[in-house]
Amino acid sequence: MKKTTQLKTMLRGKGLDFLCEAHNGMSARIVEEAGFKGIWASGLTLSGSLGVRDNNEASWTQVLEIVEFMSDATHVPILLDGDTGYGNFNNLRRLVSKLESRQIAGVCIEDKLFPKTNSFIDGERQGLADIEEFCGKIKAGKDTQRDDDFIIVARTEALIVGAGLKQALARAEAYRKAGADAILIHSKKRSPDEIEAFMREWGDRHPVVIVPTTYYSTPTARFEALGISLIIWANHILRSAVSAMRRTAEDIRKLQSIAAEEDRIAPVAEIFRLQGAKELQQAEERYLPRERSAGVEPREVAARARDAMTDRALAEPSEVLS
Repeated sequence: MKKTTQLKTMLRGKGLDFLCEAHNGMSARIVEEAGFKGIWASGLTLSGSLGVRDNNEASWTQVLEIVEFMSDATHVPILLDGDTGYGNFNNLRRLVSKLESRQIAGVCIEDKLFPKTNSFIDGERQGLADIEEFCGKIKAGKDTQRDDDFIIVARTEALIVGAGLKQALARAEAYRKAGADAILIHSKKRSPDEIEAFMREWGDRHPVVIVPTTYYSTPTARFEALGISLIIWANHILRSAVSAMRRTAEDIRKLQSIAAEEDRIAPVAEIFRLQGAKELQQAEERYLPRERSAGVEPREVAARARDAMTDRALAEPSEVLS
C-alpha cells in the first residue's frame, strides 16, 4: 500500500491511531521499529535537531532534505509539520509537489502568520491568518497534488491564541469545506476541556487530529470515546534523546573515560544495523569485482593490474608495444 494510502486509511478508519515524532532518518527508523504505523515530522524537533529556533529559521528546503532521508529510511507514512506552508498559496503548491516526489504522505499547515512561532511561546500574542486566505491556501494545495491520497491537515490555532471555541469551530468548518482532509484542533491547557468542548460541537463531520502535549495525563481511551481519529505524540523522541545525550556527555567529561558508558549505550553494531550496513555488504558481493568485495581496495586492484602488465611487457615486449 502506498504511504499516502496508509495515512489516509489511518485518518478515515474506525478507531484511534497514532503518529510518533521523529526528526532524522535514524529516529524515524527507530519509531517505525517500535511499531508505530506513521511518523510525525515535527517542526519543533526538526528545527531543534538543527540547533535553531522553531520560528521558520530552518528553510523549507532544509526541512525537505531531512524528511527525504526520513522517508528513504522507512516504509510507514510521514506527516510533515509544515508550519504555515512556508509562505502563501504558491509556496504551499511548490511544497506539496516536492513532498509528493519524496513519498511524504501528507502535510499539516496551521492558520498563523509567517514566520510562525511555536504555539507554547506566548501563544496569546500570536496572530491568526485571514480565514479566506487560509482556505485559498488549502485549495491550492489540494489542486496541486497528483496523488488523490495525499493528505492536507488544516490546523487551527484559535484556542491557542485565546479566540475561543466559536472561532475554532468556524475556522475548522471553513477549512473542511475548502478541502482539508482532517482538522487538527490544538490546545495548550493542562486539561482536555477545550478539546472535549470542541468535539461535542463538531461531532463526526470530519476526521480530527490532536496533540496532547500538555494534557498528557488524560487516559487515551477518553480521546477514542470523543471520536478523535489520530493522536500525535509530538516531541518526545527528541526530548528523550536530549536527556540521554546530556547525561552521557557530562559523565564522560567528569570521568575522563568512556568505560562506564559502554554498557549503558547502544553498541556500535546497533548503529550499523540501523544504517543498513548488512544490505550494503550483500550488495557489494553482488555488484563489485571479487577483489573489492573481499576487502581489497581499488588502488590495490589497479596496482596489481599495472604489475601484471609490466611483467607481461618484460616477457613479451614486442607484443605489448604493437
